[in-house]
Formats: sequence, C-alpha cells, structure tokens
Amino acid sequence: MTQQASGLSPDRPARTFEVRTYGCQMNVHDSERLAGLLEEAGYRRAGAGTDADIVVFNTCAVRENADNKLYGNLSHLAPRKQSDPDMQIAVGGCLAQKDRDSVLQKAPWVDVVFGTHNIGSLPALLDRARHNRAAQVEIAEALREFPSSLPASRESSYAAWVSISVGCNNTCTFCIVPSLRGKEVDRRPGDVLAEVQSLVDQGVLEITLLGQNVNAYGVSFVDADQPRDRGAFAKLLRACGRIDGLERVRFTSPHPAEFTDDVIEAMAETPNVCPTLHMPLQSGSDRVLRAMRRSYRAERYLGIIDRVRAAIPHAAITTDIIVGFPGETEEDFQATLDVVAAARFSTAFTFQYSKRPGTPAAELADQVPKAVVSERYQRLIALQEGISLTENTAQIGRRVEVLVATGEGRKDAATARMSGRARDGRLVHFAPGPAGHGIRPGDVVVTTVTGAAPHHLIADGAPLQHRRTRAGDAHEAGRKPRTGVGLGMPAIGVPPAAPATSGCAR
Repeated sequence: MTQQASGLSPDRPARTFEVRTYGCQMNVHDSERLAGLLEEAGYRRAGAGTDADIVVFNTCAVRENADNKLYGNLSHLAPRKQSDPDMQIAVGGCLAQKDRDSVLQKAPWVDVVFGTHNIGSLPALLDRARHNRAAQVEIAEALREFPSSLPASRESSYAAWVSISVGCNNTCTFCIVPSLRGKEVDRRPGDVLAEVQSLVDQGVLEITLLGQNVNAYGVSFVDADQPRDRGAFAKLLRACGRIDGLERVRFTSPHPAEFTDDVIEAMAETPNVCPTLHMPLQSGSDRVLRAMRRSYRAERYLGIIDRVRAAIPHAAITTDIIVGFPGETEEDFQATLDVVAAARFSTAFTFQYSKRPGTPAAELADQVPKAVVSERYQRLIALQEGISLTENTAQIGRRVEVLVATGEGRKDAATARMSGRARDGRLVHFAPGPAGHGIRPGDVVVTTVTGAAPHHLIADGAPLQHRRTRAGDAHEAGRKPRTGVGLGMPAIGVPPAAPATSGCAR
C-alpha cells in the first residue's frame, strides 16, 4: 500500500503507530505481523515517549479482568481522541472477536474493530475509517490467510517466533480460545522451514515454534495433498536441527494427551533443540481433569515427565496450573500439590480460575469461593517457590551458555550485571567482566553459576567465553529481521478485504 493509499501525501511525514499487546505468545507474534503490515503500508513506529497517530490494541480474552483492562485503557485515550479527531484507535485480537459490536457500544471513539482471522485487513480498515469518517468493524468467521503469509516486523534481532499452526481442536471447558481462533490449521512443513531459514539468514540464533497445541501438528494440514501425519512434529524438530546457523529451537505449548515418545526422541537426539519443556498440567486431580475435558490423567502426565528426564537428564520442565476450578475440593487441590511435588517443575505459571462467559465451565455449579481460591493459590505458590529455589540452587557450580538478551532487565545497577537465557530457558544475571562493554544482546557467553533465587540464576565470575555473533552485529546495527511475504500458504477461504474507495482524504 502506497503512502497515498494510506491517506498520506508525499510532502507530509508518515503517520506513526503503536501496538499494545495483551496475552499469550501467539498475540505477541500477531503484533509483530500488525507492525509489519503497518510499516509496509507506509506508517512508522512512534518513538518512545511520544504520542502515536494510531494506537492498536491486540487483546486477550482469557483472563477475567481482560475487559476491564482494555476499556480502562481506551477511556484514557478518549480525551486525546476528542482533541485530535485524526488520531485513530483500533481494537483487534481475541476480545475483539468475542465482543464484536459491543466494543463500539462501550467505546464509541474507537475507529476500527477487527478479529483474529483477518488481521491482514487492518491497513485497509484504517484507511476506510479515515476516508468515511466512520468506525469500521470487520470480524471474519474463518481464517482468510495463514498469518505467517503476512509481513512481520520482528521485535528481536536474535530470537523469533514461528507459527506452525493456528487454532485448536480441543474443547477444554475453561478455555475460550478455540471459539475465537477456530479449528486447528497446520502450515506445510516446507513453509515453516523456509521461514526459519529466512530468519537464520538474517542473523537469528533462536526460534520458538508456536501453536495452541503445538505437538498436534500434522493432523490438520490445510492442503488436500498433504496427508495426516501424527509424526510430523518430531520430523519438524529434526529438520530444524539440520539448518546451519540455527543454535536454539524451542516450542510451546504441547498437550500431554498427544505428547508421544517420538517427540522425546527428537528432542534428545537433535542438538539444537533446547533441554526444556513447557507442559501444561492445569490440575493434578483426575476428577478435575475430567471436568476440564483434559484427556489425560495425573499418572500419564508424570509418566511423560519421567520419560523426558530419562532421555534429557538436565531438562528444565515448566507448567501451567489453574487453582479453584469449579467443584475443586480440598482433596482435589491436594492432588495438585502432590503432582507438583513429584514433578519438580523449575517454574510453574499459576492462575486463579476466572469465569469466562462463553465457556462451559462458567455454567458449572460449585464455583469455589474467591477466598478459598486465594488461600489455595498462596499454598501452591509457596510450594513451587521452594521447589524452584532448590532446583536453581542445584545449578550452582555449573557452566551455562547464555544468549544475551534485551528486556530481561539487570539484576541491579550496583553490579551492572547483564541478563540472558541459558539453553534450558533459565534466566541468568551475569557479571560481564572487565571487557563487558563489548558484550551485546545476541552474543553468547559461557559463565559459571554462583548463586540462585527462585526465578533466576546469578553468575558473578568473569565470563569464561564470549562469542560475538551475527545476531549481535544485527542488534548493534539496529537491524530487525522481517518475514512474511511468500513464506506462508496461499490465501484460503474468504478473499481479502476490498481496498477503500477511491478519492481518499489527502
């Protein structure tokens, strides 16, 4: 889209944008695509601390306070919109897909509402709203084109998300995602690998394969000529291992019911697949798992953990747990504590159950009182914090390879520690040593762990090795990888949105 098609004239500076993201890694990656679309359409990112001409909210509908957070932030922009009618506000993502027309009822100053299936329509909708001086709402009911076929402006020079599927075929009673993102659709393996290769060619060292149910990959290929293949995910991991220059491969999130031994073997036998696994538990009670429609039980879950640790002894295993699901008894909760104690997770992402309209669990009887949920939650946190500290303390004295990162934060200003991630995903705050000024995000250092806390490791000795990388070069030069065009599958289903009518405002 040219500058003129975007409502800009050649003698005026490009309009600026800001994308505000809520929710999961899928949303973070979708926001990279939204940024890529807007940059391709002639807009530019707003500078830090400046007011953007366009503010895009990429929303989440999973948590109970998601609505309040969005509408609170929208209300803060209302006075600015009133004083500057040319400023535009767009709301997309899962909450937009769910709430549809009610977004404009609650916040009539919003210009564009778009859903999870048509993020590629955003530039045209902004243009149309500006030309018609009227809000535009477009919520597609089915996937129009695989999102990875859209341009993406990546946030990092050294690590990148790569979607291998969208949607989910599961029917967990607490989750609203399948109704908002649709049934699972898998990309062709060749398209996934082409995107990974493109990222590596631009300096990226680490990729994370993304899917709502990532290890189900291969059961729902969109192409009629691509047969169902339950072993496709393990094959994809091994194929990533053959990409020269790709140093780290991660994936999230698998489902225990479909986690097979061929995946464990591929993880153990592929050197660049990191020794880490995020495996959602949700509950340790078989009765609650049944009510959640989670098609595995505690014994099977722990069996997977045992097999992973047998094949990859130093694997760091993390999980998700929901406390206070409707009908959860003290006995059920104790079963969760028992599984947590047995599994020895390095980290657990714990959530207090929140009722989400539109999910089967919201209609269940025996909603657990909030005070009971809170008390159980604190007990779970205390147990897991102790386990995390013990597991991290066991790392003291070990050498770790750290991919230096931005955005992880320094441990404190007094020590000037830098931060990064070990191969197993643990956060490491390390002393850069006398030559620390030469260590850049994207570089790799090897250091020895000297201390631990529940959520990070400390390495206060001078690095044993420092390797300058192409990713570090790219970060230093301010280069971010771009992907999208020609790397996804062709448009499917409904054709793309028609462009705005001619004669748009200049």
